[in-house]
Amino acid sequence: MASRPIVMFPDARLRVVAEPVDLFGADLRALADDLVDTLHSVGAIGITAPHVGIAKRLVALRAAAGEPVRIYVNPQVAWATAETARHTEGSVSMPGVTEEVERPARVRVSYRDLDGAEQVEEADGFLAACHQHEIDQLDGMFWIQRLSPLKRDRLVKKFQKLQKRG
Repeated sequence: MASRPIVMFPDARLRVVAEPVDLFGADLRALADDLVDTLHSVGAIGITAPHVGIAKRLVALRAAAGEPVRIYVNPQVAWATAETARHTEGSVSMPGVTEEVERPARVRVSYRDLDGAEQVEEADGFLAACHQHEIDQLDGMFWIQRLSPLKRDRLVKKFQKLQKRG
């Protein structure tokens, strides 16, 4: 188990569609453990394998402090409400900037666990936003693509200024 380096915006790997996981075993568990370690080391809520440069559909997520980190293999939104909600989002690949994003308020996520067993989870509120944010990342959609062009441009400029400051 080890913390891995984060792929930083605007790296093109953040826009690659992740490949489905088809082998369940020690290598997948090791990658999941590394994602958990990386999530803890950067103080994140969620992280995907693409955030560490691995184009696989794997997510580690902990929506609230004190909760255990949950692992989602090949997650997808199976259902979403028409009702929407706004939540503040950001990314480990673009630290220091956040913005409100509007998404469906409630979702049903289908996924596999680390043993390959099919699972379903329903979520609302912030957890629903977290699921959608991470699944977008697996689909090659970086979170700022959900913003208006004006908000996106402002956010990128702010991030670039932060990066120059070090």
